[in-house]
Amino acid sequence: MDKDTSKTIPIIEEELLIEKRVMETGGVKVSKHIHEHEEIIDESLRQEQVMVERHPINQRVETAPSIRRQETTLIIPIVEEILVVEKKLFLKEEIHITIKQTEVRQPQTVKLRREEAIVERLEPLNRKEQ
Repeated sequence: MDKDTSKTIPIIEEELLIEKRVMETGGVKVSKHIHEHEEIIDESLRQEQVMVERHPINQRVETAPSIRRQETTLIIPIVEEILVVEKKLFLKEEIHITIKQTEVRQPQTVKLRREEAIVERLEPLNRKEQ
């Protein structure tokens, strides 16, 4: 080799370029359907009735009687003062209030709803094979 001649040897280096892109590969469709059905319910309902009865007593008393209860009946004494030679307490009447409870069945038809989810897989619109 001559001293005056030189050769250049290229040194090559490769570089890696990485790119990412989003590709649609599929999808999911979720829908729901409501199912309705009727059921008959039959429940007891409590009812109360109040009956008011007046019972004349017309009896002289020294003090006002207190309110009292006999089983389901509440008794409220009503007194008044009447004018005689002297003033005296006179039991004029009693009010008897009786509470009567009854149960009545009232079947009713009611509408109940239930939801159901339906899931379907969707294929991509533009799927490119590489």
